[in-house]
Amino acid sequence: MERNEKQTKNNLKLEGTSLFSVLMVMERSCFLLSITFLLVLQLQYSSLGIVGAAQTNITTDQSALLALKAHVTSDPHNILVNWSTTTSVCNWAGIVCGARHLRVASLNLSYMDLTGTIPPYLGNLSFLVELDLGNNSFHDTLPHELSYLRRLKFISFKFNNFIGYIPSWFGSFSKLQSINLRGNQFSGSLLTIIFNLSALQYIDLSITNYQVIQYSKISLE
Repeated sequence: MERNEKQTKNNLKLEGTSLFSVLMVMERSCFLLSITFLLVLQLQYSSLGIVGAAQTNITTDQSALLALKAHVTSDPHNILVNWSTTTSVCNWAGIVCGARHLRVASLNLSYMDLTGTIPPYLGNLSFLVELDLGNNSFHDTLPHELSYLRRLKFISFKFNNFIGYIPSWFGSFSKLQSINLRGNQFSGSLLTIIFNLSALQYIDLSITNYQVIQYSKISLE
């Protein structure tokens, strides 16, 4: 009888230990499932955040370009006809988007016979590398907001009707390689500004008759 009681007690101890082990395993499994669930949620929110940010950024580019279109008073060849919210910005005439960020990297409307002014909103194209409005009839002064385009490597405003002093903020474009301002009504001098532009390789200023005949291909990377 005494031996049976001891055996029963031992069995109860084993059952208690087994039950405790099972409970520990279940608790650990629940904890791991909770951690996994939280990680999945975090990844989903992160993905939504990235997509949302990308959409916001391209929407910013779109708004800036639509502001430019609104300031164009004459478009005889209907160049900007597909500049609308129903078409992807990267498929608009004169627009090239960068492969990495899918942001507007090049705005080239040269030789389009456009007439108008430059809105300050154009300074929101923060990934812009090339800005070419040459051989059109844009007029008035250049808005100070263009100074925000710190990635610019190539600028051409040649043969338009821009007026005013040559902006001093040209000197803040540390990546600028080429600038062409000839055929406008600018006043002042760019010579004191270009000394800050260590990457500059080409400049054309008809108002000062100062030319450096040197050019390198501009990369949109």
